[in-house]
Amino acid sequence: MTGDLAMMPAWQLVKLYKARKASPVEATKAAIARIEAFNPQLNAFQHLDPDGALRAARASEKRWKKGGKRLSDIDGVPITIKDMVLTKGLPTRMGSLATDADGPWTVDSPVGQHLRQAGTVLLGKTTSPEYGWKGVTDSALYGATHNPWKIGRTPGGSSGGGVAAEAVGMGNLAVGTDGAGSVRIPCSFTGLFGLKPTQARVPLWPPSAMGTLSHIGPMTRTVRDAAMMMNVMARPDPRDLYGRPDDVEDYLKGFDKGVKGLRIAYSPNLGFVEKEKIDRDVAVAVENAVKVFKTLGAKVVEDSPDLMGLDPRRILNAHWQSNVAHLVKTFSPEKRTLMDPGLLKAAEYGANLGQEMVVAAIHQRQQLGVIMNQFVAKYDLLLTPTMPMTAFAVNENAAWGGDGVDIGWTPFTLTFNLTRQPAATIPCGLDREGLPIGLQIVAGHARDALVLRAAAAYERVRPIPAPPMAHQI
Repeated sequence: MTGDLAMMPAWQLVKLYKARKASPVEATKAAIARIEAFNPQLNAFQHLDPDGALRAARASEKRWKKGGKRLSDIDGVPITIKDMVLTKGLPTRMGSLATDADGPWTVDSPVGQHLRQAGTVLLGKTTSPEYGWKGVTDSALYGATHNPWKIGRTPGGSSGGGVAAEAVGMGNLAVGTDGAGSVRIPCSFTGLFGLKPTQARVPLWPPSAMGTLSHIGPMTRTVRDAAMMMNVMARPDPRDLYGRPDDVEDYLKGFDKGVKGLRIAYSPNLGFVEKEKIDRDVAVAVENAVKVFKTLGAKVVEDSPDLMGLDPRRILNAHWQSNVAHLVKTFSPEKRTLMDPGLLKAAEYGANLGQEMVVAAIHQRQQLGVIMNQFVAKYDLLLTPTMPMTAFAVNENAAWGGDGVDIGWTPFTLTFNLTRQPAATIPCGLDREGLPIGLQIVAGHARDALVLRAAAAYERVRPIPAPPMAHQI
């Protein structure tokens, strides 16, 4: 039973709680047992708090036994939070040797606060690269995190620890952050569902080093679990400058309506990604996934936006490199010697961009946003590949032997950080090596619930499989 609880979707787990057939304490012990079994191989955690988790689980168990007193629909569910998200009482090191190991960590971010108020059971903090600077997960502070589908391959990043944990039951839910794809890259590489919400629907504080590129989102083994998380996480907080104070949407409303009659655009290259850069296995799997939407009654047409010569890769690089340059300047020369050489190189690029290029990128981002707004106004949804490739070797900073300073190897994800639109990834097949491939589902601003609804319709036909490693306990 314990193994079943650890791999059980949250929505099923709380049904067992309600029926008194399982308890939060049993679920938490099951997750801890999996951490003991798998974390030595995967290195998914930067900090574990089993005692705190069991205290929270016992408190939740009392609420469930009283009946009707639970704090939320995910009360008592074991969860992990990425190192980048400030969490009271637990270290938030940003994956960096340059941060203070002694804290203090005396306040929760909005997400941390909302999850505590919802009664979730926080198991610990998961690994990320230094300040989330790259789309893989390794750092001098914590070492490299491995992919549960294949040891020696990256789980992606920068939310790689969260997906490595989630995929094998080291927690039933996971929180990640996304500045250029950092929820969707790792979910694509490890066969999970992940949502980058519309910017600021999940409040972000303290402000990210990546500025308005950054988002916080759920990473889950089922789409319904992500909707349940959004009902807790996506609640207003005055500390987020860009949030809507009246945002109380129920992400489960209409969740099961399916996609029949929806107008969906399928763009194999999003109008700018070179065909030769998209792995053939990825292209075939995504095309087959698109056919599923047709069989479900959606009106699918192949169409791509005309970007008018704009290249989202160049725009994103200018934004994030200049942000990194500002970040690094806040550290003393002594502290900088402790930082990732790749991060410092990106900062050097950013410092040398010049005002004209940075301001031009800001205006180009606005142009791109308008173009994409007008494109998605013609459709309910847009489908693309999530990543042009599958998981590559650990300890590489980027795909194709890149140094990570150019984030252009993840073109499909970064585009929607620039435009602020909701974008999710869901597994849609395996490549020739048996590694997961992701399908990206995008909608217009604040249509996050529609993205979840469409992903759920696909999931009912193509359930999300667990990695073989998850069954080795």
